[in-house]
Amino acid sequence: MNRQAEPQRPYDVVLFGATGFVGELTAEYLLAHAPQGCRWALAGRDRRKLERLRDRLAALDPARAAEVALVTADASDRSAMRALAESAHVVASTVGPYIWYGQELVAACAEAGTDYTDLTGEPEFVDLTYARHHARARETGARLVHACGFDSMPHDLCVYFTVQHLPEGVPLTVDGFVRASGLISGGTLSTSLTIAGRPRQARAAARERRRHEPSPAGRRVRAPLGVPRFSKETGTWALPLPTLDPQVVRRSAAGLDRYGPDFRYRHYASVKSLPMALAGPVGVGALAAAAQVPPVRTWLMNRYEPGRGPGPEQRARAWFQVRAVGEGDGRRVFTEVSGGDPGYGETAKMLAEASLCLALDDLPHTAGQVTTAMAMGDALIGRLDTAGLRFRVRHAA
Repeated sequence: MNRQAEPQRPYDVVLFGATGFVGELTAEYLLAHAPQGCRWALAGRDRRKLERLRDRLAALDPARAAEVALVTADASDRSAMRALAESAHVVASTVGPYIWYGQELVAACAEAGTDYTDLTGEPEFVDLTYARHHARARETGARLVHACGFDSMPHDLCVYFTVQHLPEGVPLTVDGFVRASGLISGGTLSTSLTIAGRPRQARAAARERRRHEPSPAGRRVRAPLGVPRFSKETGTWALPLPTLDPQVVRRSAAGLDRYGPDFRYRHYASVKSLPMALAGPVGVGALAAAAQVPPVRTWLMNRYEPGRGPGPEQRARAWFQVRAVGEGDGRRVFTEVSGGDPGYGETAKMLAEASLCLALDDLPHTAGQVTTAMAMGDALIGRLDTAGLRFRVRHAA
């Protein structure tokens, strides 16, 4: 399946939300790495900001920046989102919180048969998208691929990579462990507080999804919440991490028979010291409690507005490690995916490479709401490895 073999549209990739913090980093990455002949555009609601961004890109590469088109569109304008979706093979969106700003664009892409990527870590948004748009996207051939940044690509692909090194056709278990260093942007803070402030809505969306989503036939797939423990494999304290990541892994396992007849995944944060392991949940709980009070949530969001984020020096010092321990039929494998600044530099790389992969590569046929592993798997791992993320087997027995 290759989008370039289909009827031509004006653009291969459109980056929507290009003038935001991660959007600008993604635009810079596309400028440097999109292949010759790839037709891509910058999109957003403010034409002047788009022009200033293109001027900054021109300072990096005048010839290539001159080829980049600008598209003005507002996330709340249904007709503009429809026109945007119909103009491209792939639309990549950095406009969050997605529960507020993402609904119209996903609906338009599902209707137009346009592939869609984003950076969401919002379970509520992902579940609502499935319930509302998965069936139509399957009919039109659109691939709706959420969580194409640090949420949740490294975890999804690390488990996929691990499974390839385990026996086929047998029950498999995988435990994932993530460590990371870096600062957050205003947009990330806003999204995190939005998620924490909507637990009731998130539970309702999850119930709605379950009414529409079938279980895999003849197979069992689980992602239970683990318990705090010390991990001998990683030499760290492992704290259960109830984020979107294990849900994405579970959906990849449900969609791919290679994960075996009975698959179980548990997801943990790795913490070096016991005091940090004890203090972490307390801090997260306090932030979640504060997010339940609207005036407090608004005050926190205003302390660090969207569009602001860590500078180049801070991002250069950031890093991440995602490790997995997989077992099946007596075989055990310990894998790792690692890279630099997880939230911004590497996230921009992941989103750009996923969008280019959907637009340009020959991929297995999929449609509807799918994960990075389901839609792109080996092709995307190859792209990311070439781009500097490291996939490796640390130990196998």
